Amino acid sequence: MKLLGFYNYTVVLTYAGAAAAICGVFFSASGYPFWGVICLLFAGLTDMFDGKVASTMKRNESERAFGIEIDSLCDLISFGVLPIAVGYGIGLSGAFFYISAMLYLLCAIIRLGYFNVDEAQRQRGETTRRKVYYGLPVTVAALIFPLIYGLSGLLGAAMPVIYQIALYCTAVAFVLKFKIHKPSGKELVLVLAVGIAVAALVISRGG
Repeated sequence: MKLLGFYNYTVVLTYAGAAAAICGVFFSASGYPFWGVICLLFAGLTDMFDGKVASTMKRNESERAFGIEIDSLCDLISFGVLPIAVGYGIGLSGAFFYISAMLYLLCAIIRLGYFNVDEAQRQRGETTRRKVYYGLPVTVAALIFPLIYGLSGLLGAAMPVIYQIALYCTAVAFVLKFKIHKPSGKELVLVLAVGIAVAALVISRGG
């Protein structure tokens, strides 16, 4: 019996991140936003390395196109839906939150859809790795929202308000057309170090 899709080791991290994100949504909706944030951090970690893992295997055009699609679809869950669920888990509600949630998710969808089109066109004309992104990558959500959550002890009662404002600001940044350099080498190490620092901050806060 044949299955749809492509199955090899290059998809494992992508699917692991999506599975963690789904768990994070359940945790957050059940009143455990701490674990939702942990899942968000884990999804960010898997996203950092799934492309590098995929590049170790020689793939045909269909496999590469499939990889682009599943990466964006999983990113929508991890960095689109999950931050909203965490916001709900920390007690955000009401019209202002619902509007921010809808705007955030729509902008994430637009950003990811645009990236897929742009990347497909780029790969038809280039064989080198991507050097720049347009708009804020949705994966940055794996640092922004855990950082706000981790600083809740310092922010106090203002933390939910700041979290909600961050949803609006990040949504706009997703769709603004500006160039941002794609990190590589030492820059990736720096991003990883920042992620570890944010994770330590979140863990120190506790559930």
